[in-house]
Amino acid sequence: MIKSGIDQDALITQFSQASAKQGAALRKAVSEATLKALQGRELTLANIKSVLQSVTQAASAGAAESKLPMPDVEGLLGQAFAGMDAALLKTVEAQRKALEQVVSQGVDAQDKQFKSALDNLEKMEDMFFTTVGKAVQGLDKPMQGPWDQVLGAMKLKGTNTGSQATQTVEQMLAQTRSAIRDGRATGMRAAQAMMESYAMLVSGVLIGMSEGLQQGAASPPAQGTAPKAAAKRR
Repeated sequence: MIKSGIDQDALITQFSQASAKQGAALRKAVSEATLKALQGRELTLANIKSVLQSVTQAASAGAAESKLPMPDVEGLLGQAFAGMDAALLKTVEAQRKALEQVVSQGVDAQDKQFKSALDNLEKMEDMFFTTVGKAVQGLDKPMQGPWDQVLGAMKLKGTNTGSQATQTVEQMLAQTRSAIRDGRATGMRAAQAMMESYAMLVSGVLIGMSEGLQQGAASPPAQGTAPKAAAKRR
């Protein structure tokens, strides 16, 4: 069954047949499935919530069908959460790149849409926990216990998504203040136009990031050129 761009049946099968030692593979599968679904739509909070809910439900259904003891089931669900976290981290990076483009055009720091984008970034971790938590509430009781343990542990630890989102908001605010000081607020109309289609802009950046990674993996640098490329990056 395809729901919110997620092949739920495939994920259910993977989790139902997984052993306790296959956590890393499950985490990767969840991350890739989540990211693929997010790339297939505008990157709005509503769409992100829909994808997270579908992934949570699929992972839970598969884990419930497994023959593993509850401690191992909890471990599998922890990997599912980590996979979603990894995918959301990519979306935060895409938003950072998109916002940098807007800031470079001299967006007004008080622009309503710009402030909304930063506000949504700040809420990204809370949205993550809330969405997964609500999806879990509809599950059978045997699965709620392991999920409660996973969510409780992650709330104490914090997510990579939340950490990066906080840093991104701070960076964008600092860059807008710097632009104002330097008198670089010259492309206001261009910046406003970009903000009006912000969700589409972020989606394009997210797709471009993945395509770049795929091209890099498919075309390794020729022998003898790697050190020079590395030097340029530094």
